[in-house]
Amino acid sequence: MKERAALPPLREVIKKHGLSANKALGQNFLFDMQLLDRIAAVPGDLNGQTVFEVGPGPGGLTRALLQAGARVTAVERDRRCLPALAELGEHFSDQLEVIDDDAMRVDLASLFDAPFHIVSNLPYNVGSALLIKWLSEPQWPPQWQSLTLMFQREVADRIVAREASEAYGRLTILAQWRCNARLAMTVHRSAFTPPPKVMSAIVHLTPKAQPEGVHPRVLADLTQAAFGQRRKMLRQSLKGVAGALEALEALGIDSARRPETVSVDEFVAIARLLTPAA
Repeated sequence: MKERAALPPLREVIKKHGLSANKALGQNFLFDMQLLDRIAAVPGDLNGQTVFEVGPGPGGLTRALLQAGARVTAVERDRRCLPALAELGEHFSDQLEVIDDDAMRVDLASLFDAPFHIVSNLPYNVGSALLIKWLSEPQWPPQWQSLTLMFQREVADRIVAREASEAYGRLTILAQWRCNARLAMTVHRSAFTPPPKVMSAIVHLTPKAQPEGVHPRVLADLTQAAFGQRRKMLRQSLKGVAGALEALEALGIDSARRPETVSVDEFVAIARLLTPAA
């Protein structure tokens, strides 16, 4: 690995390439290398490991991952950032591959033939959509070994929430039914350039055994119906889901309850009864 002293400060890289955070792309840049090193350390020892990064921008987190010894494949749709990333790639020969594309269109199975980690300061405007995409893979356990992702604090709280809490919702169920999720660290808004209006947090997820007899799409549709009308009782919010009310009765779940009081395990049990036999 190259010594960090040989790399120009991130602020100089930004100035050299005339970069500024693009609000339309949900960009907010981090320059504090100590903070970036802490984020890169969340998944554990990455020396020799493969990492997928979304939206590297000028390459702050990318630099930290490379310094940790990771081989990084980064997807960046903002072509203004590509020259800065190319310079970083020259410094870390054979460790960095940059793909000019939209992460929502990228097929991870076509990029990697071995296990990998996903580490990213996700663009705020696509963070939840990307997470749901990665959590909804039909094959489980997935090829990725862990997710270390930056979200707005409000979204992070939803991912790690407990039932009956204000943050508990659809994202909670989709994250926790077959993953262990924890809040790894919080990041103050002042750490970013420009500072966003909200606080941020790093969430770390690792796959666990998927409950048997449940199809991800069934659970996704069930939770969408339940939390799409969050303040309504289950008998109202789920009446449009074929077989859902019968499943509640069979499981002894009171249809007068509201969705935020229904545990992850209970939602999984309902989805199991609604999943067609293989």
